[in-house]
Amino acid sequence: MEDGRIPLETGRAERSVWLMKCPPVVSRSWQSSAASTDPSNPNPVVSKVVLSLDPLRPDDPSSLQFKMEMAQMDSGNTPKSYTLNMFKDFVPMCVFSESNQGKFSLEGKVEHKFDMELHSENFGDYGKLCRERTNKAMIKTRQVQVIDNDRGVLMRPMPGMVGLVPSGSKDKKKLTPTKGSDAKRTRRDRNELENIIFKLFERQPNWALKQLVQETDQPEQFLKEILNDLCVYNKRGPNQGTHELKPEYKKSTEEADNS
Repeated sequence: MEDGRIPLETGRAERSVWLMKCPPVVSRSWQSSAASTDPSNPNPVVSKVVLSLDPLRPDDPSSLQFKMEMAQMDSGNTPKSYTLNMFKDFVPMCVFSESNQGKFSLEGKVEHKFDMELHSENFGDYGKLCRERTNKAMIKTRQVQVIDNDRGVLMRPMPGMVGLVPSGSKDKKKLTPTKGSDAKRTRRDRNELENIIFKLFERQPNWALKQLVQETDQPEQFLKEILNDLCVYNKRGPNQGTHELKPEYKKSTEEADNS
């Protein structure tokens, strides 16, 4: 112990051990049995394995069939019989354990590996079990909590909370649906959008960006790219913050109107 090495108990190193992949319902049953062990029965029987073979082919491994029957299972529709599918090709493995005192032991080497699956005779019970789980999951459990402060202070809107309007307020406003985000807007053909913009500037000479976004229903960034080519942005003056057509495009639209 002084050199940092931990002794390993190897008295059961040659013992044959089975490695099984089991369903959660089986694992929970075994764990509950281990947790509620009777001192007078430290090793309770949790299941039994039934081995079937063809007497005409006793030496043929393919004729072997393994079936596990649970000895202690929950009542109701919990399946009790399982088929064990044996695998021959797997990486050699050993099983180790650690006691509560920190003692490590080699419990044996894995000789057989199995996958557990539901036996055909329990298909009906398993179907009922699945329906029971579904029905339980659909039941909504409500909880009642007693509030110590019965004056309702905790239920009052705090300062700065948005969207809470007293029921008797005369300043209620109807909620209006807002336009979707730019991600939901679909880009038009560029030439088609340019014609729409020219039509809008025939109605009025100056437009704000937000107005054009609403009128065209186009992504803001895409609309900005076209406005940079067609319009001039007014940074000051009476039309500050609006767009108007460049002089060359104003002439073309005026000529189109005169014609």
